[in-house]
Amino acid sequence: MSSDTIFALATGAGRAAIAVIRLSGPCVSQMLEAIAGLTPQPRFAHYAGLRDPRSGEILDHGLVLFFPAGRSPTGEDYGELQIHGGRSVIDGFLTSLSQTPGLRRAEPGEFARRSFVRGKMDLSQVEGIADLVDAETALQRRQALQALSGGLRRRVEEWRDALIRASALVEAELDFSDEGDVLAPAEHLRPLLAPLMREMEELARQAPAAERLREGFLVLLLGPPNSGKSTLLNALAQRDVAIVSDIPGTTRDMIEVHLDIGGLPVTLVDTAGLRETADEIERLGVSRTRARIGEADLSLWLSEGGKEPPADEIAAGAGDCIRIATKADVRVPVGADLAISARTGLGMEALIADIRRRAEQRLGDGSGALLTRERHRILVEAAAACLRASLEQGKALEIVAEDLRGATRALGRIVGAVDVEDVLDAIFAQFCIGK
Repeated sequence: MSSDTIFALATGAGRAAIAVIRLSGPCVSQMLEAIAGLTPQPRFAHYAGLRDPRSGEILDHGLVLFFPAGRSPTGEDYGELQIHGGRSVIDGFLTSLSQTPGLRRAEPGEFARRSFVRGKMDLSQVEGIADLVDAETALQRRQALQALSGGLRRRVEEWRDALIRASALVEAELDFSDEGDVLAPAEHLRPLLAPLMREMEELARQAPAAERLREGFLVLLLGPPNSGKSTLLNALAQRDVAIVSDIPGTTRDMIEVHLDIGGLPVTLVDTAGLRETADEIERLGVSRTRARIGEADLSLWLSEGGKEPPADEIAAGAGDCIRIATKADVRVPVGADLAISARTGLGMEALIADIRRRAEQRLGDGSGALLTRERHRILVEAAAACLRASLEQGKALEIVAEDLRGATRALGRIVGAVDVEDVLDAIFAQFCIGK
């Protein structure tokens, strides 16, 4: 880990009431003294005139906080400048700090990475922070907070403790099999490991819903040109997102809108009207629509009158499909699952309720979800597979011992206890600068 002192704007860019600049590293105390005239008492806010550390020019009046190494968010000396949120004020401080010897701008996720490296958080908690920053709905927030509070870490620690006890039995048998008071591991391994294996498999089975809750329930608006897809998108988003026109083929590319429906994250995608066309750009849009159908959790097939979608347009396994008759205020629907009019609101409440019901079935409510990422699920499945292998009849104890070590290593990778360097860069690169 670099010993550089880093800084970054931790609040959003642009005009605001206040802004927070974070600093972390060995030079923090020195920098705060140069900026505020002193290093504040640890964990107490100090109000002062804040200066350019090079020229001494007053840049603002604000609060300064200092947290010493070991008792700070990053595990090293840490400071905050709480200043007015005008763009000129922020730019003045960031420019001044960037030109001060011994300081450099933080990379994305570098504050969180330093916290992880110094043992302030495990890797699953770091991922919880990333999910909390990205959370757009109440359920996503609750799921992220559960990860941040260490729910997965505690479960992994329980599993690893059980594996250590099992490994001790096996190693004792290997090393002291001639001692009369050493119990044979076969008598104790299965009662210890079989419930553990089943618990891991059950959590892995539940994981796809939690993974999907992070990403959102994907709904595609499909149908021929001029079937009302863009009008419905605007109605559900409650703002003009897509251009609505009587000219066929207006929508050339996919338009995504993220919605909060009853706390559930729903991504609504308007697509190009499905038809054969000579227009090269429209044809590309149609091609992209057909490629996306297989990813959808739910497809809404829109048509005037509620016509059946062509069988070859809705790919097998593409999720549920609702046939919707649009413009129901002027046309009589025939055979549709639902009739709506985005212009008058007819049927809209029923459509929203149906989307919510299907999203709840697919995503769940986030309660008790521990494995929220594909990485977690894959590692828990690997650990469970090692346990299953260890319980095979007639297996040599040396091989059983290696199976248990494999399960322990897989669990350690979830929380970053062992050999995770290959995933660190990818995880922290997703963070905002200043986090």
